[in-house]
Amino acid sequence: MASEISPRAEISPKAKIGENCKIFPFVYIEDDVVIGDNCIIFPFVSILSGTRMGKNNKVHQGSVIGALPQDFDFRGEKSECIIGDNNIIRENVVINRATHTSGQTVIGNDNVLMEGAHISHDTKVGNRCVFGYGTKIAGDCEIQDGAIFSSSVIENAKTRVGTGAMVQAGTTFSKDIPPYIIATRKNTYGGVNVTMGRVYGVDEKTLKHLANAYRLVFHGNTSLFDAINQIAEQVPDGPELRNVLNFLRTTKLGIIAKM
Repeated sequence: MASEISPRAEISPKAKIGENCKIFPFVYIEDDVVIGDNCIIFPFVSILSGTRMGKNNKVHQGSVIGALPQDFDFRGEKSECIIGDNNIIRENVVINRATHTSGQTVIGNDNVLMEGAHISHDTKVGNRCVFGYGTKIAGDCEIQDGAIFSSSVIENAKTRVGTGAMVQAGTTFSKDIPPYIIATRKNTYGGVNVTMGRVYGVDEKTLKHLANAYRLVFHGNTSLFDAINQIAEQVPDGPELRNVLNFLRTTKLGIIAKM
């Protein structure tokens, strides 16, 4: 089915628009843009060069996708902003493309970015994540599947948020947040994210194992290195535990503080 494109939208003839898209008046789309099938682009959205968007996305009023990176190292190189499928991008969201040609900003599938969220250059977002009102993600961050950010969260550059983690409203952090936990407004560990664990099918026994693992990390009087060894020795193995151990072993900036 042909796309429905308003004659009052300004779209480069070099842009590639998929089937069955609806593009409202006053949308601006530049040359080097690809938009997949069944996307809805509401009025006053700008989609800029380097954007590669999948199918079934909804982009609401005032959003800017593929914006130039806000990075002093940017020298005008061509780079990409990759958007997957089935994402909801609400009003006034900004997503920057990568700083260098070798990089990418990536948003996966089935994510929700609420009003005023900002995803900066070279950040990688997984699938099924939620970014609350006014949340700001700095450059070169990694956000794994199922992470939830409440409103007005600020994630500083090069930090990571693990699978199924939840960050409470108003939190500002510059250390990694491990998988399956709640990060409090005081930038500390607030327990295992039991609710989201259940949503994603983590059974009760595994949730208890995760709680035991994090008890060794956040409540033990030992280093992170020793806590990792204790977890490997004392906590029953499983895919979720392996995810936790891999995350902890690969942290470069350290993790958020104990309670």
